[in-house]
Order: sequence, then C-alpha cells, then structure tokens
Amino acid sequence: MTHIVKGANTPVPTGSLRVAVCRRKVPGSPVVDVSALLLDATGKVRGDADLVFHNQPAHPSGAVRHLGTGDGVDQLAEWLELDLPRVEPAVQRVLVAASCDGGTFGAVPGLALQTVAGDGTIVAHYDVTDAAGETAFVLGEFYRRNGAWKFRAVGQGWESGLAGLATDFGIVVEEPVAAAPVPVMQTEVTKAAVAPIADAVPPSAYTPVPAPTPLGADFRPHTQSGRGNGVVSVDVPLPPGPVIVEARVRGDEWLLVETLNRRNKDEDTVFNTTLRDFHGRALVQPPRDRPLRMKVSYEDDWTISVLPLSAARPLGPQTLTGRGPDVVSYTGTMADVKVRFDGGADRDEWFVLNCHEAEHLDDLDEHDMLCNETGKLKQTVPVPDGPLLLVVEHGDGTWELTAKPLPVRDPSTGVKTGAYEGRGDRTITLRNPRPGRPALVQYDFPGAKADYSLEVKLVDEYGDEDEWLTGRQRGTRGTAVLFADGRAEQAVRVTCAGDWTLRLLPEEQAPLLTGPAEGRGSTVLRYQGPPTLMTVTRTSRGNDEHLSAWSLNHPYGKSAMIADTLGRRRPTLGPVWVDPGGTCFVTVRAAEDTKWRLEPAPIGAAPVLGARTPGGWYGVVRHTGPEAELVVVGTAMIHVFELDENLFPHRKLTASSGPYRISDSILHVRCLGEWTLELRP
Repeated sequence: MTHIVKGANTPVPTGSLRVAVCRRKVPGSPVVDVSALLLDATGKVRGDADLVFHNQPAHPSGAVRHLGTGDGVDQLAEWLELDLPRVEPAVQRVLVAASCDGGTFGAVPGLALQTVAGDGTIVAHYDVTDAAGETAFVLGEFYRRNGAWKFRAVGQGWESGLAGLATDFGIVVEEPVAAAPVPVMQTEVTKAAVAPIADAVPPSAYTPVPAPTPLGADFRPHTQSGRGNGVVSVDVPLPPGPVIVEARVRGDEWLLVETLNRRNKDEDTVFNTTLRDFHGRALVQPPRDRPLRMKVSYEDDWTISVLPLSAARPLGPQTLTGRGPDVVSYTGTMADVKVRFDGGADRDEWFVLNCHEAEHLDDLDEHDMLCNETGKLKQTVPVPDGPLLLVVEHGDGTWELTAKPLPVRDPSTGVKTGAYEGRGDRTITLRNPRPGRPALVQYDFPGAKADYSLEVKLVDEYGDEDEWLTGRQRGTRGTAVLFADGRAEQAVRVTCAGDWTLRLLPEEQAPLLTGPAEGRGSTVLRYQGPPTLMTVTRTSRGNDEHLSAWSLNHPYGKSAMIADTLGRRRPTLGPVWVDPGGTCFVTVRAAEDTKWRLEPAPIGAAPVLGARTPGGWYGVVRHTGPEAELVVVGTAMIHVFELDENLFPHRKLTASSGPYRISDSILHVRCLGEWTLELRP
C-alpha cells in the first residue's frame, strides 16, 4: 500500500481502478456525496456529461462510473470506477470530488481516499487531516503524464459547496450561488512536497470497505422452508431492483413457484420443473408497494431463498458449469461467451440464455436473448461491457459458459489513423482531422443485420441523441458525411452486436457529380452547380428496397430531402438545395445491394400547376401564374413544402386540405400515395 500526503503523487496502473472515498461510521456525522469531473487541457469540463455523480452515474464514454455506497463494519465508502484505457484523449484529468450534506468536512471522521487496482491491490491511500469549514472538496486527481497515469492527493476545499466547486471547473449551475467560490486551500505545492514519501506516513488503521455490487444493493437473504404446498412472504423491505429467487427441493415431483399479485392470485411463473433434487435460480422483480409473495406447489420438502444480486455466481476467466436455471454476473469488458449445452436427459431440452444490462434492470422485459434453442448446442455469443447478468431461464441439463474478453483497443488509435474500430455497443468520440471542414465516414458492420438493431446515433454534450446511421436506411456498409458544420469532434453511440469500423476520409474522396451517375448502396457525391432538380431511380429489381437521396450543405450543417422512392422503381423528381458560399453534398441512403441512378434535371422539368394536377408519392411542381388558392387532396399522409430560391423547403403546408395562398412558387410534394393539387383563382 502506498500512503501519500497532500500534494504528493504516485503512478497508478493503466487499467481498471476503483476509488473509495471513506469515512468512519459515526452516528450524526455529515453525509458525503462523491462525484468525478472529467477535465480537458484547459482544466474545464466539456459539458454537463463530464460530471459523474449519483444522479448521472455513468459517463457516455463508459470510462467513469459511480457505483454507490459500500457499508463495512465501522466504515462507509462511496465508490467510483475508472477504466483508464477508455478515457477519451481530450480528457487530461479526472478529479475525485465530494460534497457534505448537513455539515462540513471538518466534522467528517476518518476522511480518506483509496485507489484499488483490478487485482485488489491498494495502490494509493490519502488521509485528509486538515479539513475544516469546507462543504465541497477535491480529494485527488488522476492525470496523464508521458503516456501514463498518475494520482495526486489534492486536498482543496470550497466553503460554497458543490455548486461553487462545479462553477470553477466550467459547469453551469442553474441556481446562482450567493457567495463566490472561495478556495480554502491552495493547490500550489513545492517540488519537495510532490516527491513520493510513501514510507514517511505510518500505516493507517483504515479497514477496507467492500465495494458495492454494481448491479444492486445488498440485503440480508430471506430463507423459508416447508413441505407440501405453501406460501413464501418476504415482509422486510427490499431495495429497488430485481432479486434472485433460489429453489431447492428433494425428490422428483412437479415443482411450481409463482408470484402473487395484490389480489393474492397467481401472477408470474418463477419455476416450473420436474427435475429430481432440483436446485435453480431465477430473476424476479419484487413489487414496490407491497411484500414479495410467492406460492409454492410441491409434494415434498422445499426451500426458497430470496437473495441479493451480489449472490449471483460470477463469470470470470474460468469456465462456469451449471445445471438448470441460474443467474450469473459478468463485470468484465465486452467479450465473446462460449456456450455449451448437453441437451438434457432426453437430448432435446429447451435452452434459453438472456442478457440483462445494469442500466435496464428496472425492466426485466428489456433484455437481449442470446440463445433460444432445443437440444445439444455449441455457440459463441457476444456480450457488451459489464456489469450485466446472464440468466439461464430454461436448460434442464448441464451447461457451460466461458467468457473470452476482447482486447481493449487504444482509443487514441482512431485519432492517429482515422480508423475507429470496436465491437458491440460503445460510445466513442470521433476527431475531425481538419476542424472547420466536413469529412466523410466510411462505415462497415460485417455480419450485422440491416435492421434497427444496427444504429449509430450522434450524442451532444448533454447526452441527448439524434439518429444518424441505421441499418434499415443505410445498410451495413457505405459512406456518409460527418462534421458538416465543421465542428472539431463528435461523440457517437454505436449499437451493434459484432465488429465495426468507422473510417474518416477527406471530403475530396467524394466523387464530383456533374451529370448522370450510377452506383449502389449508401454513398456521398459532391455537387458544385447551382440549385437544380434531380431524378432519383432505383434500378435494382429487389422487392421493397428503400432508397432516398438528400442534399447537405456545409457550413450550415443542414440537410434537405431530395426524394424517397418508398420501395418503388418509378423515377422520382426532387430538389437539390444549394446554399451559395457553401459546399453541397448529395448523399444516397440505401442498403449495400440496392442499385440506383441519379440524373440532374433543369427547373423546367417540373410540371406547371393547372386547375387540377394529379400525381403520386414524391414530386416537384411549379406555379408560374398570378396569386391563387391551392387545395391539397391526398389519399394518404401528404405534406407540401414551398421552396425558396435555393430550393430549400422554407415553408411547410400542413396536411389539411387548405386552401393556401401561393404566388410564383416551386413546391415539393411528399406523400405516401396518390395526390391531387387543385388551383383556384
């Protein structure tokens, strides 16, 4: 154990670390809330997402998590988890901060910070001995130095609370603080004070507090035994979230365990088996407004236990073997899990394996089904980063699970090479190789399905997401535009079960569109002409192939639809919006096997409105006469947009029948069926 004093620093392993802010358990002492701040080279957060605390327990990158409170015999600890290889390159420091509720840090007994490596070794311990009237505190920081990570004991306090501390590091606090934040202690230290002095501090009497399970709070197990039919009732309060229900029986009679609803009637089945001497586990969501009650139907001896999630058998590097239903925890990085099932006694039993991620444990219906087979099987299934639960819901036979974690890729590799690679669900930050200019993104999701289970969403600084790439619209590989507004970086969230690559390319690699062009799949073309019309045609003969084309302009970052074929092969005429002074891209969205043809057309190619102009689906029409009333008649959902001189849809006419007053206009019609435009003087 390395003991350090205020101002000292020590190297830490570049891997997964757990950080505990500890205090002695003394009645009446202030409550301590712990948070982490991710700072860039300027010493500020980049947005609200860079503050991790109990109400925002995970950073979008997955590099920092708030785990909650650990309760020891005479100690309490608030725990954070840091995955240093996943810290984004723009983040230079990770601060460990805390605030006091109902007192000051001078009244917190035994305040200390410990850093624990993945193997359980305590790599740094810092006792805070000079706290006084502060209500917010930075205990320490992890910082980059020459490609490695170090920890420094900071010991800086604020009398203005967490709001004052947060403001100093760039977080906008909604309610103004009456007094300006006043640092009570200075962070400046001499070179002599920074020198490691691990042996100069006597060993602390602190007893390590176990970290809370990241899957749920612990509680005292409840066990009830009986013979014959019976009812199990857990009258003590259970913490929020699911619990493990374990059943043990003797004999080979039919066992049926069901939860009871508020009317004391059967609700959900927990176990239904005839296995001899059955021993199994299941995941159950207790009701929040009443005790958990279960009906047991069995003719012999039985024992039912209600256990916390920490009782789940851990899946580590060694093969885990079981028989029948079970609940297994996995806390490692994303991995391939090898699954073997012997098929049961009759070799045709049903085997189901589900994956429940920690953030969705409040809804057990939201899970990924990894296996659903009958008979003997041997499969490999991917799982994302833990913590998560693997639940064998069926499987009246012997099974094996073996986790093979995937290599942790260096996130800085993408910055150097432009190729960002990964596997499974991840949130990453793409860096613009030429800030101020757009870039192309060549994406590839080998083995993924072209449906809504494959998607990449843009994530802003507040954690809000916008749709960008989906397999249904753009296929599993192709090219798209990113940084259309010239921004320097963009966080994206990838949802994909397999491997993936996002490769940044210069915009010049997009072919120049000067006349008719043909291709297949999703791609990007550069267009340097004036605003024009474009005929979009799907030339492949597949059924229900989706094809759409869009115009996107830099530096405005806006896009406007040109046309959507809606799975039809008929040519569709649409407008290409071009904003003077910018750069226009024409993007095609289609599955990789969908063939298409684009052909620029003059404005005069759009038909002129008459007294009654019929049409269908997407199209462009012109009104060249005096001001008149327009009535829109459609057999399906229809919208009509009035275009400006650059062919941008600046005015939307609603889907009602009108009438609308229009003068000299170009109109873009978008409909899911046939339509008619009526012009009245």
